[in-house]
Amino acid sequence: MDVFLMIRRKKLTIFTDAKETTTVLQLKKMIQGITKFAPENQQLSNKDSVEMEDSHQLMEYGITANAAKAQSPGQVNLAVRDENGQFESLDITPYSSPPDLPDVMKVQEPNGSDERLTSR
Repeated sequence: MDVFLMIRRKKLTIFTDAKETTTVLQLKKMIQGITKFAPENQQLSNKDSVEMEDSHQLMEYGITANAAKAQSPGQVNLAVRDENGQFESLDITPYSSPPDLPDVMKVQEPNGSDERLTSR
């Protein structure tokens, strides 16, 4: 079954799809095609920050068709090896929030007066 993934690193977000049976190494090769980072220089972790091993399949980390759908993809975190041979600390920039709506666009609350007609 297909799983939909959102791979995040700093300000980078990659959306892709794979199979539940895709290995982590195969996913790293897919990422290499986009980012040019060699698989041995990538460290992937799931949403719970558990490091993913190259020989394991995505479904072993809870990335299944039921959990990683197109409208809510499964998140995989990416860290890259630096010049010193160490993996960078995981740093994912949160998405920005849209600004508040101007007052003229907000839903207008009733003025509080209840003008019901009563029969007398």
